[in-house]
Amino acid sequence: MSKTHVTTTINGEPAEFLCEPHMTLLDALRDELRLTGSKEGCGSGDCGACSVIVDGRLVCSCLVLAVEAEGTTITTIEGIADGDELHPLQRKFLEHAALQCGFCTPGLLVAAKALLDANPNPTETEARYWLAGNLCRCTGYDKIIRAVMDAAAEIRERQAA
Repeated sequence: MSKTHVTTTINGEPAEFLCEPHMTLLDALRDELRLTGSKEGCGSGDCGACSVIVDGRLVCSCLVLAVEAEGTTITTIEGIADGDELHPLQRKFLEHAALQCGFCTPGLLVAAKALLDANPNPTETEARYWLAGNLCRCTGYDKIIRAVMDAAAEIRERQAA
């Protein structure tokens, strides 16, 4: 079976890789590009651990074929921080102790970033609805929601200044 050459932009940088027609975007990110932040929790799009943003849209990378990444712009957990400066969401997750084992955290952070990109002033209900596709078996979700709401407030304050 011949491999397909894919050219894309990942976390603001041009990227290229070769993939089999059946390879998922998650496998390409982890195995071909060594971006191992996205996790495979279920392989069926039910847990959100592999969440990435493709052309501004939140997707489960385990459900996207790698060849579909051709020409797209992708943001993974590795692209959320600005160099050594954590994104407000990352800082607030730490401040609010919104993580335990950490397996779901990359997917939750990417999903929360997609939420705040789409709606910088979500209600708590909207945040809970948006993150409903991300399963966490350790924390309960209250600290996660508080961290997201606090980060949203900080981002709005920065933009207003």
